[in-house]
Amino acid sequence: MFSRFTTAAVAATLLLAASAAMAGAGDYAFEPVNPEMKKGDDVTLSVRLTNKQTGKPVSDAVIFKTRVDMAPDGMAEMESAVSPLPSKEPGVYAFKTDLPMAGRYQVTLSAKVQGEAETVTGKVIVKAAK
Repeated sequence: MFSRFTTAAVAATLLLAASAAMAGAGDYAFEPVNPEMKKGDDVTLSVRLTNKQTGKPVSDAVIFKTRVDMAPDGMAEMESAVSPLPSKEPGVYAFKTDLPMAGRYQVTLSAKVQGEAETVTGKVIVKAAK
């Protein structure tokens, strides 16, 4: 028969294991696949979504909000349209956009990850060169 101490210890262990198994939105990160590219129209910009705890790519996320602008260079009003492209590898999300001038661009993304209640958001900086 379990003593109260043993029962409490088992309950605490199960609670700790359950909380460790639940990931939060902060457990995911977006990163640029190519942090530097040529400026121009119809540029393919790709970002990778990974689980920071496992280091593995996150496939099948639903990216529902994207924005590309020049906020890092003080020109947030310089926004470009963004269109999704088919993914070519797990955890990589590609977009078509215009990077009309050389400089730094900020890519802001919001995604829903399967099994995650919170929205995953991230900002990625890429550089467009001449």
